[in-house]
Amino acid sequence: MASINLIAWDNGRGLTHDIRLFEQTLRDLGHDVTVTRTPQRAHGLPWRAWGQKLAMRLRWLVGKGPFRYDLGLTIEHVHPGYLGMSRRNAFIPHPEWMSRRDRRHLHRFDVVLCKTDSAMKTFGELGLATTQIGFTSTDCRREGVPRDRAFLHLAGGSRMKGTERLLEVWRRHPEWPTLHLYQSPSVAAPDRPPAAANLDHQVTFLADIEEIRRLQNAHLFHLCLSEAEGWGHYIVEAMSCGAVVLGTDGAPMNELVTDAHGIRVAAHENGTMNAATLWKFDESALEACVERIIRMSDDEAFGLGDAARQWFVANEAAFPAKLGKAIDALTAR
Repeated sequence: MASINLIAWDNGRGLTHDIRLFEQTLRDLGHDVTVTRTPQRAHGLPWRAWGQKLAMRLRWLVGKGPFRYDLGLTIEHVHPGYLGMSRRNAFIPHPEWMSRRDRRHLHRFDVVLCKTDSAMKTFGELGLATTQIGFTSTDCRREGVPRDRAFLHLAGGSRMKGTERLLEVWRRHPEWPTLHLYQSPSVAAPDRPPAAANLDHQVTFLADIEEIRRLQNAHLFHLCLSEAEGWGHYIVEAMSCGAVVLGTDGAPMNELVTDAHGIRVAAHENGTMNAATLWKFDESALEACVERIIRMSDDEAFGLGDAARQWFVANEAAFPAKLGKAIDALTAR
């Protein structure tokens, strides 16, 4: 058993989700986990880190804790003040959010633990030691929810899911089935055109998690046209429900969505965001994919959904072993 300090900004959204998933997996592997919730960025002197280090030393003096953690695991942004509290340190990046400031401290980590092949390539090219661990997502399957051959796009509060261009494409095709689209008021375009007859565009904040789960399970086709992802929880959650995902054919989204259990929408590179490549889906390719789905038999459609569920189950089973092997290799040094 190793003592592990899990260090991340608790942002109430994706990183909070990551903290919970990593903490649970590490505890299930038998490790002693401390969660250190940091500010978004480290500003000025690291008072919080110094205070935590002092408290740790005091516990060690009275025999109630280690002098240093065996391992520090830092998610997304580097907080240098905490690195000295652990014998070894590993960084778990999201390339699209890795700032120049983060990059300056990468040499201080023993290894970069990567969720995707594309992250392995990005950080390996920087001359850093890398290990692929994959990742996990929440199982959102709900039994007993009737599933329709309907289209869903959960935009939420993200500006990087291709939402506005998806809306434009759908407006050009009044003959298509209804697209059910949910978008936060904080990012919805204030001057958007009137909704088309086949566009159910709900500008609202979905706070009821069970309503979100109902939507995920009730729609067979999920449009997940991300420009970039560190992992892609909403893609994997859709697959956990047995949905057919239309995903951007660009890394790392196309590592999750393959022809065996989903539909890739051709895309081209569209600049960069920090250490990630941005991808822009091709509108004519999306039109072809939707037309293919409309003509698709029930056997093929539901078969793809079943294959997506099988991929999710296999990925969930493999992740703890990958993470455990990486932790063991670090703490055994």
